[in-house]
Amino acid sequence: MLASSTLRWNVLGLAVVVALAVALWPRGSGVPAAAPVPPGPRATAAAPSSSTPVPAADLVAPRAAADLLPCPVPVAGATAGNGPLAGLRLECLGDGSTVDLGTALAGKPAVLDLWAWYCQPCAAELPAMQTFAATAGDAVTVLTVHSDPASPYGLERLASYGVRLPTVQDATSRIAALVGAPKVLPVTVLLRADGSVAKILAVPYTDPVAIAADVATYLGVTG
Repeated sequence: MLASSTLRWNVLGLAVVVALAVALWPRGSGVPAAAPVPPGPRATAAAPSSSTPVPAADLVAPRAAADLLPCPVPVAGATAGNGPLAGLRLECLGDGSTVDLGTALAGKPAVLDLWAWYCQPCAAELPAMQTFAATAGDAVTVLTVHSDPASPYGLERLASYGVRLPTVQDATSRIAALVGAPKVLPVTVLLRADGSVAKILAVPYTDPVAIAADVATYLGVTG
């Protein structure tokens, strides 16, 4: 009898403890949920899903920090060819002006470096591309293409890499689609002086000498 009574009291006590625990359990911790972490570095990326324009005010400070070189202008007397970029107009990331790529790249071979702020191989390629551009001089136009909607992040990355190459903002990867580039980054597009595509290279360069060798092979331009 005593054991049975003790068991009943133990069960009753346990029930009281559980009830108190349920009553006192917090319905909300009062601590806000963690903010989503933006995408980390990735070796490849598909086309972005959003092209919402970034307010101009949000670009003032990043543009000043990046201090990019002006976007290209056409060679005097050159006329735009019928290449895949004819008529394509994109924003110059450095100053917000509009660039007609078919016209701006006319009359001179061009190297387009397609990249995005989250792309880890791009972080190594962009400085190599800048070194190549300095060596090549006026023989070829070197233009980088930020292929992601987040233009402030693109500017911040360029500033952190110390890369000042002229850059256009291509939020929806229109260049890649027009030239038939694979959905990976980085991609280097080599254009002839008439705007036609000489070669598409899905190669993450780290050496400016390797870039120069491919430019010489496919465009006939030597630095």
